Amino acid sequence: MSVVERMRAHRKAIAVVAVLVVGAAVAAYWWRTGREAQPAYREAAVTRGNLEITILSTGVVQPENRLEIKPPIPGRAVEVLAREGQTVTKGQILAWMSSTERAALMDAAHAKGPEEVKRWEELYRATPILAPIGGTLILRNIEPGQTFTGNDAVFVMSDRLTVKAQVDETDIAQIRLHEPARIVLDAYPDQAFPGRVNQIAYDAKTVNNVTTYEVDVLPQQTPAFMRSGMTANVSFVIATRRDVLLVPSDAVKVRDGHSYVLPAAGAKGAAPLEREIRAGVSDGKHIEVLEGVTEGEPLLVSRLRTGGGRAESSPFMPSTRRR
Repeated sequence: MSVVERMRAHRKAIAVVAVLVVGAAVAAYWWRTGREAQPAYREAAVTRGNLEITILSTGVVQPENRLEIKPPIPGRAVEVLAREGQTVTKGQILAWMSSTERAALMDAAHAKGPEEVKRWEELYRATPILAPIGGTLILRNIEPGQTFTGNDAVFVMSDRLTVKAQVDETDIAQIRLHEPARIVLDAYPDQAFPGRVNQIAYDAKTVNNVTTYEVDVLPQQTPAFMRSGMTANVSFVIATRRDVLLVPSDAVKVRDGHSYVLPAAGAKGAAPLEREIRAGVSDGKHIEVLEGVTEGEPLLVSRLRTGGGRAESSPFMPSTRRR
């Protein structure tokens, strides 16, 4: 075989290989496209249960009213009767103090003996420090024998602890006064306790281009482990449905404002036929159905398989903030 003939044979072989490669690629494309277009179904039954619609928010535990107690005059602490964390009533004596003059006189009397001390204690009595409101002492900055000025806060107290929650402006319209809420502290994630909306701020705060409103959530009963400064997660309960028909969110398709499901019952081998339903509220995972299905009825959930393994989603699927 001549050199020219060998070159021609080589070119033919290359052309054949190229045609085979292109044909294989085209066949793979059409095979994959056909597979992606084929719907896959799974069954989901209509159930009966409860549905709770909530808005999630984070906040910080703070005193509703934080009050610093300062002595009426400068002087020295004689006796401290209250401790941090103690619940006190309005007018209760928290400590006894001596003014600067009394402290000097008492020091001189101690040098002369117990009789002189007793005499001056009757003539020049100590000054009480009283609780101006009822509440809890959250800070004690005084010990017996300690001196202080009239500007020093010897005690800090609060009437009650509340959660200052930050609610996005897109959700604030759904928050109502006295609305129930559920509080979970980061420090105690397994101990949720109920609360209620006590106040909604009129002035917004903008941080990193996000506008939020502060909502005060007051616990129905303050737990003993709750402390000022703790981080809290608050779930505002904006709607509750009891004993209703529920279907998974991905079993419902919405077109032109109408909701549809695919009943599993039908002719064998025939394509499933859609049925229109009247949908209620959704928590992102389940949808309340008012009309169109019966309890226990099996439904088909349709998903289109894609190369990335992603499935067609429902508009009722959970969002990042609401559930």
